[in-house]
Amino acid sequence: MTIKWVQQDPLVMNGEPFCYNSRLTVRQLLELRSNGYDLTLILKDHPELRVVGIAAAYAYAAAHRERYGDFFEANGSLVGPGYSEAEAAILPAQYRIAGVVIRPAEAVG
Repeated sequence: MTIKWVQQDPLVMNGEPFCYNSRLTVRQLLELRSNGYDLTLILKDHPELRVVGIAAAYAYAAAHRERYGDFFEANGSLVGPGYSEAEAAILPAQYRIAGVVIRPAEAVG
């Protein structure tokens, strides 16, 4: 069985896309991230979530920028801390998106 990590149902959460096995919407996850929550803090506060599910929500937001544009920087990356390279190493390839799921590399210099 394949899990659909981001789900949308007009009868659940007023049709707002939400994460599998939770009552947390994609928008709420983006708000947490933009307020400085990293993966560890999100999982601590919402233990029902999974690492891949959160990454899927970020990827969903990237695919629906018309809906979530306020959460993106001018350079196309999501606002706030993303996954580290080590945290993202366990993700399926489709979710290892630099600047969206994986935090952008720090500028050197």
